[in-house]
Amino acid sequence: GTPLPRARVAAVAAVEEPWALLDALTGLPPYPADQLSVIICTRARPQALAACLASLAVQDSPPREIIVVDNGPDDPATREVVRRFPGVRWLPEPRPGLSCARNAGVRAAEGELIAFTDDDVEVRSDWTSEIARAFHGREQVEAVTGLVLPASLETLSQKVFQIDMGGFGENWTPVLFDGQFYAMGKGVGVPVWRVGAGASMAFRRGAFERSGLFDERLGAGASGCSEDSEFWHRILARGGSCLYEPRAVVFHTHRAEWGALERQMRAYMKGHAAALFAQHDRDGPAGDLRRVFLEMPKYFVRTALKGWKDGPTARHRLLRHEISGWLAGLQYAWRDRRAPAPRLDEA
Repeated sequence: GTPLPRARVAAVAAVEEPWALLDALTGLPPYPADQLSVIICTRARPQALAACLASLAVQDSPPREIIVVDNGPDDPATREVVRRFPGVRWLPEPRPGLSCARNAGVRAAEGELIAFTDDDVEVRSDWTSEIARAFHGREQVEAVTGLVLPASLETLSQKVFQIDMGGFGENWTPVLFDGQFYAMGKGVGVPVWRVGAGASMAFRRGAFERSGLFDERLGAGASGCSEDSEFWHRILARGGSCLYEPRAVVFHTHRAEWGALERQMRAYMKGHAAALFAQHDRDGPAGDLRRVFLEMPKYFVRTALKGWKDGPTARHRLLRHEISGWLAGLQYAWRDRRAPAPRLDEA
């Protein structure tokens, strides 16, 4: 795509008519998405799921299929929501954990391209089109991610997560993450979180055939997060590439309550630490251990010193939850190391 100047989401949020800026990213005719399977993993959030499915129902390019993986199938509310959307498949996955749900969806999917979004997300009407377009003519690209914007910035926790903590990124320029990116980052841990966010990501089916499925020790309901970035790491370690395409736009509902943000940041740090161990054990870069044992503590110290020097900020208030998550991640990862990733052909 045509690069656009980098813009801060905080600035976009202040624009009364942000659609004009977003339209500058697109303006292209719809691209067929008939080989795209869309998977939404959910657990006991029927209202949010309904909004997500409503946004998928009005896509400019309808996908091949939409699969809702229910990670809490004993509650009938999710299935009742799915029944309101003709053609959407309901798939129960009683094993807890986002990675288990993602893997169930991958095994059930029929498309050659497999996309994921979250139940607390609404997708732009050209999302499926832009995901499919991003893969076209780029055989080396095994994964595509997109721009994740805040659905609203009304509460303090939403503003802090987006503006102070960086949200899910704010880059408006396409970026190719390839072997050079991987090689340059190996010394201190490849920063695979820069690839994108699980709220807007897609893969070629071949990526799962070559690299296995998501690590079921990682992600929400297990380590806390980073099942997505660990899989991007596997793709890069095996010579594949990932493409960030900001034309694939979704809107994420950030946590509205401060306590929920504290729990989120703890889970993020726990999952990040656990993923670094998984990456090291599976692919070998010593830089992952350097990051978890040296770079992360240095970040904690810098943040604490900045808060002591400049006065406490919202980020400083979250620091103890991040440190707690890091310690929990070390313990979690050490307890269950070296498990192989499940494979696509496993039942």
